[in-house]
Amino acid sequence: MTFEEARALFPALERVAYLNAGSMGPLAIPMFETVQGELRRQLEEGRGGLPFFERMVELRAGVREQLAGLLGVAAENLALTTSTTEACNIVLSGLELGPEDEIVTSATEHFGLLGALQVSGASIRVAPDDGIVEAVTDRTRLIAISHVSWVTGNSLEPAQVKEQTGLPILVDGAQSVGAVPVDASPFDFYTVSCQKWLCGPDATGGLYVRDPEALRIAWPSYFSQEKHERDGTFQPWPTAARFDPAWIPPASLAGLLAALGLAPEWRYDRIAELATACRNRLAERSEVVTAPGQAGLVSFRPGEDPEEVSARLYEAGVVVRFLPGTDLVRVSCGWWNSEADLDRLLAAL
Repeated sequence: MTFEEARALFPALERVAYLNAGSMGPLAIPMFETVQGELRRQLEEGRGGLPFFERMVELRAGVREQLAGLLGVAAENLALTTSTTEACNIVLSGLELGPEDEIVTSATEHFGLLGALQVSGASIRVAPDDGIVEAVTDRTRLIAISHVSWVTGNSLEPAQVKEQTGLPILVDGAQSVGAVPVDASPFDFYTVSCQKWLCGPDATGGLYVRDPEALRIAWPSYFSQEKHERDGTFQPWPTAARFDPAWIPPASLAGLLAALGLAPEWRYDRIAELATACRNRLAERSEVVTAPGQAGLVSFRPGEDPEEVSARLYEAGVVVRFLPGTDLVRVSCGWWNSEADLDRLLAAL
């Protein structure tokens, strides 16, 4: 697939310079048509009977296999979730931590992780992004950080943190999976958000669990059990499927499979190339906080109110994100974006 063919998959790109995959990726025609087709099947055939449920099980298995492949792990170690937030809550509620236990996290985490940390029951120790290892104490039971910061766009180097501390680590992969190559196997827990860089439907995600037996099932669902008794006692699946929290609509599963199948082999190279060009061009006029050679996010200080800048850019047909509570505007460079999108961004600025 050529770049021109890939770009043509996304109708929104005909109208706007869409530079906001860090929030929500653009929708592709094949994904949209697949969702429509699945809903039409349900419209015409109903949502009952063995064929419907067999289709649902087949789709779940397919998504699990594909997402596991993206993370470089076995499908049996992947749970299907609706978001990274849900995945973080599954992990934190299952670890059974108390006030005497400590979790080290970074100063630029998203509330999707921070909220789960705050209700975990543990003491939270916040460290600078480059000071995670130094913040570890003899009370630390978990390190919980992003792979790529949603604020700065910089990697927090979780592999190095894991190697240097040897502690259990929960990695928020919302801004990494689909933007950079990922190997989740060294980590204990790794979350996936599929509506961002993977351009999947809303409310689709995943959670890698290295050792399913080591995490308590705090949120049992119908999908958690291999078999159960009338009194509710149940035998959980021996795999990470025991943590599957909820029903995901078959149309969303089918749409996600279609989206995952669209990404070209050259996507990571393209994202890196465009993000580098974006960073260099923005640095000529603004302070850029994203270091060279990162993922697809580039954050900069526009020198004026970032919310007003973001709104003005939107009116000019350029979709970016201002980051609440900061003085930053964030640009997301996807494999579908072009140099013309960057020209439009710089011209609007």
